[in-house]
Amino acid sequence: QPQIILLKEGTDTSQGKAQLLSNINAVTAVGDVVRTTLGPRGMDKLIHDDKGSVTISNDGATIMKLLDIVHPAAKILVDIAKSQDSEVGDGTTTVVLLAAEFLKEAKPFVEDGVHSQNLIRSYRTASTLAIEKVKELAVSIEGKSVEEKKGLLAKCAATTLSSKLIGGEKEFFATMVVDAVMAIGDDDRLNLIGIKKVPGGNMRDSFLVDGVAFKKTFSYAGFEQQPKKFLNPKILLLNIELELKSEKENAEIRLSDPSQYQSIVDAEWNIIYDKLDKCVESGAKVVLSRLAIGDLATQYFADRDIFCAGRVAEEDLNRVAAAAGGTVQTSVNNIIPEVLGTCEIFEEKQVGGERFNIFSGCPSGRTATIVLRGGADQFIEEAERSLHDAIMIVRRAVKNSTVVPGGGAIDMEVSKYLRQHSRTIAGKSQLFINSYAKALEVIPRQLCDNAGFDATDVLNKLRQKHAMQSGEGASYGVDINTGGIADSYANFVWEPAVVKINAINAATEAACLILSVDETVKNPKSESAQGDAATGAMGRGRGGGRGRGMRRR
Repeated sequence: QPQIILLKEGTDTSQGKAQLLSNINAVTAVGDVVRTTLGPRGMDKLIHDDKGSVTISNDGATIMKLLDIVHPAAKILVDIAKSQDSEVGDGTTTVVLLAAEFLKEAKPFVEDGVHSQNLIRSYRTASTLAIEKVKELAVSIEGKSVEEKKGLLAKCAATTLSSKLIGGEKEFFATMVVDAVMAIGDDDRLNLIGIKKVPGGNMRDSFLVDGVAFKKTFSYAGFEQQPKKFLNPKILLLNIELELKSEKENAEIRLSDPSQYQSIVDAEWNIIYDKLDKCVESGAKVVLSRLAIGDLATQYFADRDIFCAGRVAEEDLNRVAAAAGGTVQTSVNNIIPEVLGTCEIFEEKQVGGERFNIFSGCPSGRTATIVLRGGADQFIEEAERSLHDAIMIVRRAVKNSTVVPGGGAIDMEVSKYLRQHSRTIAGKSQLFINSYAKALEVIPRQLCDNAGFDATDVLNKLRQKHAMQSGEGASYGVDINTGGIADSYANFVWEPAVVKINAINAATEAACLILSVDETVKNPKSESAQGDAATGAMGRGRGGGRGRGMRRR
């Protein structure tokens, strides 16, 4: 029988069981990369990319983004890490680990010839049960006083931060994050919390500004004569340049009499003086503009005791507008009092090697700025990523206000519940749900491994606690400090329930997706086409260069 050629030669197809197993192995390999970053004793990864920039990170999503993964099945893990990051902000490592572990548990079944659809069905059932159980175990933090709620939110933030580089100062940063989130209130656009990085000092020197802070902008002569502190100033926000504008290119003015020249120059000056007078008449004491404020304007304002700053970054200007209650103007005509913002105190302060303009005590108080200090640039970058996670977590906790015990406690409890449930099912799916339950134990196991404890020992203690009929052991998790077990709930190791729910959902989906693939077809053309395009472009560039050289002769 002659062979039937269906696909173009060189097309790589792999099918069936072998394909599925190779996908599972690839995913497990990716899981092993981030495995060691889980938890308070997790290690950090140093990633060095082709541009030579170095990133040190503990954040699962950041690591997954920076790893240039080419394996098509393993890319799915990158996507779930990103989705977890954008949805809840934390638990990115957890998601990747769970997905890898689910597949690892499924691997022996696949090798034994179980059809992957059976596995998928059981996993879906198990994840639904698991999520219901998480919701049932969650504790609400609603209905408490503001002070109590702040304390509870700080506990959630501290749990998130404990696994990061700045874990040593987690109490300090946790309160800062909670204050920042409380300051922006219900409006939960993330860009209302600014994070500014200033190298130097130590991380204890970081502080929270209840308002807006940004670096002093580029300034001209006369800037030093301006007052640097105001109480209750009016703030004018502009989007125009206050300097002499050169004419548009090749504009031509014909004069019949030299004395007319002066009147044209005067007209230019009158235009800018007119603009400046209107700014002063509005009664504003602080003038901020997104475009340049020239030297003439700077001195003009200085003579009238007005502070000005030009070339303010757009996002900073918008945050000032949101906080001070002003609106950004594109013209100086008709400045009515309603468009001016105000704040209690405006001052310029030295922070490290930089000067910062700080607006505090804003009336609508819808924004906050965290100024981060630290030794190395990479360190501050990582601190910023960690705070981003903490801020997201606190925002979620404010909105959903249910928490579950962390430290692997919830995973053990759900695992126990699924094991008990699987016994009531006849047929193969009993085994599959049992393996799903076993996979959930990867979280406490990894927490122990990363801290250097005997995982088997700790897990046995945990299983024994969680197996108690009374249910008092439900919130027991790994105690990182002693290497034993402890009541996570009593030790304030909490995380928002939404993190766990999302993690279980995403990981199960990814695992089912990979299990349902049984063939990969790779088009040979796409690879060679990329190669051709690259060489073609190079050749053309060189030829063009030579041609020009000849003509010049």
